[in-house]
Amino acid sequence: MTGRVVSTPIEPMAKLDIVIPVYNEGANIIAVLDALQSSVRTPFRVLICYDSENDDTLEALKRYTPGTFEIELVPNRGQGVHSAIMSGFSASIAPAVVVYPADDAYNAGILDSMYQKFECGCDIVAASRFIPGGCMERCPWLKEVLVRVSAFTLYHLARLSTHDSSNGFRLFSRRVLEQIEIESTLGFTYSIELLVKAHRLGRKTCEVPARWFERSHGSSRFRVLRWLPAYLRWYLYAFETTYLRRGPDTVSLRK
Repeated sequence: MTGRVVSTPIEPMAKLDIVIPVYNEGANIIAVLDALQSSVRTPFRVLICYDSENDDTLEALKRYTPGTFEIELVPNRGQGVHSAIMSGFSASIAPAVVVYPADDAYNAGILDSMYQKFECGCDIVAASRFIPGGCMERCPWLKEVLVRVSAFTLYHLARLSTHDSSNGFRLFSRRVLEQIEIESTLGFTYSIELLVKAHRLGRKTCEVPARWFERSHGSSRFRVLRWLPAYLRWYLYAFETTYLRRGPDTVSLRK
């Protein structure tokens, strides 16, 4: 199934690529795809990024026929969620790219709003759990404390323009993905890295409210303690930008 396109697009060329990293999401993926099909009006394509041919997500997809969008299967060029997402970025071609959770069948309706903000000039659009209309429920206590404290301090003290700096559910412009070098190698750390580098470059970022619930099927790939040092690096980077006046000339850009 490597790299196979499992449908023929009916809509015009995709304006939005939806990257979905999966790891045995067979119990979740069909509901997610149905939600995208029924809720998203922006022409889009879905990139399913997987580690192994034995992933039960692929078996579930054999029984699924999308109507108005294309699904591309993207094999992970490495191992783990970070590498899967990077593989998805490499395979993406649309002007805007969203990283979307494989168990989220309830936020599909905000993708059009995210794309509209991109069209209005935002290079990054964050799905925020901490603004009116958003929520975070049933989260393990340690993860919730770390996420809320970091989000609060980065917004109020480091002056980032999103209330939810650590959420991996985010839209990126093609310009961001092509110009900003990603140095992170663990988990969803790349997402906060791109956010704080865009902050240093003076790029426009914005947010829309999103809901978040602890998953009911499968296990989360978010590893709080393992990824904490990597997150801390970019957390401090945001404060350096704001208080030490570090400028665009210090941002790692792609050559």
